[in-house]
Amino acid sequence: MRTATIHRQTRETDITLSLNLDGVGQHAISTGVGFLDHLLTHVAVHGLFDLTINAVGDLHIDAHHTIEDTALVLGQAFAEALGDKAGLVRIGSAYVPMDEALAFVAVDLSGRPYSVIQAGWHGPAIGQVPTTLVPHVLESLAVTAKANLHARVLYGRDDHHQAEALFKALGRALDAATQLDPRRGGAVPSTKGVI
Repeated sequence: MRTATIHRQTRETDITLSLNLDGVGQHAISTGVGFLDHLLTHVAVHGLFDLTINAVGDLHIDAHHTIEDTALVLGQAFAEALGDKAGLVRIGSAYVPMDEALAFVAVDLSGRPYSVIQAGWHGPAIGQVPTTLVPHVLESLAVTAKANLHARVLYGRDDHHQAEALFKALGRALDAATQLDPRRGGAVPSTKGVI
């Protein structure tokens, strides 16, 4: 089973997360930040990951710590569930339209964390999520997942649609990258022989 369950507690947040890479998109996500729940639901549904998240954070201050820490724990869960990455496809990408918006995400589960995020926003926030934190979620996920992640909003008028397209694309790209390729015969997908 390619699964992970992680509990992370700090003075700012208390997060319990369970991830099954070979799921069907079942999800129960509660972070106290509605739009974050919405975005992570798209990752689960469009990536066909079973995902349970219960996060309690210092929302009386603002949503930043809860949003950032949830992304860090989710990335950590991907890294743990992938194990040694034997037989992995490793690289995936997806374009996703959402009404007038179009987004693209490419991911390489390379063991080398790096991210490039290109997105322009029209307002300061979407629900309780500052638009400055949308790219930060992706950056934080890339760090703890040890993934190379490139994400781009090609165009769009509505911030909600742009963010939805990004996270649907993230789910689909991660689904493609986390698949097992039977042609590899259990080999690690790297010229180095290790990731």
